[in-house]
Amino acid sequence: MNTRLTVTQLNVYPVKSCRGVPLGTVQLDRWGIRHDRNWMVVDAENRFISQRTQPRLALVEPSIAHDLLILTAPEMPPLELPANGRAGPERTVMVWDDTCRALDQGDGAGEWFTRYLRQPVRLVRIGAGFVRPVKETVYPDGADVAFADAYPLLVLSEASLADLNARLHEPLPMNRFRPNLVVAGCEAFAEDAWKRIRIGEVVFQLVSPCERCAITTVDQSTGIAGKEPLTTLATFRRHGGGVIFGMNAVHQAVGSIRVCDAVTVLA
Repeated sequence: MNTRLTVTQLNVYPVKSCRGVPLGTVQLDRWGIRHDRNWMVVDAENRFISQRTQPRLALVEPSIAHDLLILTAPEMPPLELPANGRAGPERTVMVWDDTCRALDQGDGAGEWFTRYLRQPVRLVRIGAGFVRPVKETVYPDGADVAFADAYPLLVLSEASLADLNARLHEPLPMNRFRPNLVVAGCEAFAEDAWKRIRIGEVVFQLVSPCERCAITTVDQSTGIAGKEPLTTLATFRRHGGGVIFGMNAVHQAVGSIRVCDAVTVLA
């Protein structure tokens, strides 16, 4: 079975809760895919903002080119920011219960998002002194994560989405679930049982099922929320107090991986 497993999608989400960017090759750094969730919108109390409360973030489209992060959104001029430099006044921000140091990206970026979201916000990014470890109770070997909810990576199989779509009145695209790595060639929900996989020269440890939230109900092309897929997932994918779909993962080395790379299940 391992010889048939392949990577079919690689996605990076530069700004937390904004639209993803599909890539053919990605570089894994200390925090996950390079640039993934390296930027984040925070409210007046320096807490993160996501599609849970601002579904219109789904319409903010990032791209990275010529060392620039370029953001576009409906009825907004493009916003350009340095993609690689680490500059800006320090700001203490909150991601769930984690407190970490970040770099404010300036009045222009703050005003752009404030105008678009119609509430006072700032845009921040991780800096050289940014520290946010994955919880030791889940991954005792030690790993870091940027502004993602809790883990550097999310793995999902095409077969799992196909199984879910067979139960829905209207099928949903993969972008509803915002995975970093999409795998083909396995049975539905096979990833639930994987402990370690290798892609290229990089080994990934799958550490916990991903409990899904209201962001999965937001149409990523319109920014409008509905009820699915959570209603249907609750009928057959209950886990504790929520529903699960996909696996959270930690990479055990830096390196490059590519679409069409083979995936080997190690355990």
